Amino acid sequence: MVNHTQQTMMPEPSQRQLWTQLHRLYLLAMMAMIAAILTTAMVYQYGDGELPCPLCLLQRLAMFGVCFGLVLQFRYGVSFQNSGISLLFAIFLLIVSVRQTLLDIYPREGHEYIGSAVLGLHMPVWSVLIALALITAFAVQMLLWGDARQNRRISLRKFPALRSLAVVFSLYIVLLAAINTASVFVQCGLGQCHTTGYALLK
Repeated sequence: MVNHTQQTMMPEPSQRQLWTQLHRLYLLAMMAMIAAILTTAMVYQYGDGELPCPLCLLQRLAMFGVCFGLVLQFRYGVSFQNSGISLLFAIFLLIVSVRQTLLDIYPREGHEYIGSAVLGLHMPVWSVLIALALITAFAVQMLLWGDARQNRRISLRKFPALRSLAVVFSLYIVLLAAINTASVFVQCGLGQCHTTGYALLK
């Protein structure tokens, strides 16, 4: 009788696959959001000549770290370990962005907001909001899809469209990371980063 009750409470295979598909879409949406943010930052850098400060570069690094954990979810399957990697980088993003916001909240020489405001907020403030949104998103993920072991059993190959999108976004993130790495080297060389120009182009 107990076994019969447990079986009736278990979701059907089709329902479990649908729930897993929603989980993958959720993770893919997070990756797409971060990719859009990083792309926007680079457009401001290369289009408007707004060079990132050292703390800004650390915030980019944190966002790439979050994406790295998400890419691992699609590459090796959903796990708490991969979520933990992304969550740690989201917390790192929050720490760095809060520090920069507190430094720049009172403009003074050498400590003022760098770059244009977007919708009235500068990038460090946006980074605080982004970090909080990411931490909240991972908390929601754990609440809705807490049993990662069941979701991991279902291969992404069962969802070819999702698999293709995951590959495209993953490669795009890798491309952004490569461009950003090369840009940092040109901007900073082997010394300290400055926002006055590219050290290797002077």
